[in-house]
Amino acid sequence: MTTILHEIARSRQKRVDEARLIVSEADLKRLAAAQKPALDVIERLRRWPFDQKRAVIAEIKRKSPSKGPIAPDLDAAKTARAYEEAGAFAISCLTEPDYFGGGLKDFKAARAAAKIPLLYKDFIADPYQIYEARAHGADMALIIVALLGEETKKYHGLMAEAGLTPLVEVHDEPELEIALQSGAKLIGVNSRNLKTFKVDIEEGMRLVSLIPKDIFAVAESGIRGTAEMERFIEAGARAFLIGETVVSAPDPKAALAALVKRG
Repeated sequence: MTTILHEIARSRQKRVDEARLIVSEADLKRLAAAQKPALDVIERLRRWPFDQKRAVIAEIKRKSPSKGPIAPDLDAAKTARAYEEAGAFAISCLTEPDYFGGGLKDFKAARAAAKIPLLYKDFIADPYQIYEARAHGADMALIIVALLGEETKKYHGLMAEAGLTPLVEVHDEPELEIALQSGAKLIGVNSRNLKTFKVDIEEGMRLVSLIPKDIFAVAESGIRGTAEMERFIEAGARAFLIGETVVSAPDPKAALAALVKRG
């Protein structure tokens, strides 16, 4: 059955094929290799003061298929600076243009504005995107197991070779098993069902609880406040990827600071 995920992936592949005619994969690899080393996301998580601050990956997100326009007129550089000042662990920037309104323009603006880790959040279905991410200064990149399936391990390896920290996203137990077999050190649990777009926080917490303690679990989707975050922490989550709740707030910096501060 075709899902919105596969529609987005097809659209993304078409754009990648067009981009490859302008900048070759070989040229992107050279640009990626010339970048200064990516930040060590896992080591930063190991040193994070979890008793004082929640580790939040705050997202730059203009719209989504399920919500429509969220923050269509945001200033990516200003938002990135606000997130860093509010104490974010990292910034996620959507680069998918057709369904989420993102792009490399936003990504480059965020990279220039902030020094904390930056996640290239896209629907990666081609190795070209991995080198594009690193060539533009990404420290992390998203792998969606529901999209890549058994190729997850291959893409995980390519990202690691390029110097990126893969965030491997799962939605159910079979996908979690694939993520674990890939060697992932950072696993995101998306509480949103990709077929119905409904969010099930309870199922998300259950999946988080199944992730081994030596792997960093990231809770994703539908998180509205600190009460939910504390419940995820009890289940084993160490970090959170939060988009709509902060980016659509009247004062994103204040909204994020309230989610970061603990105790």
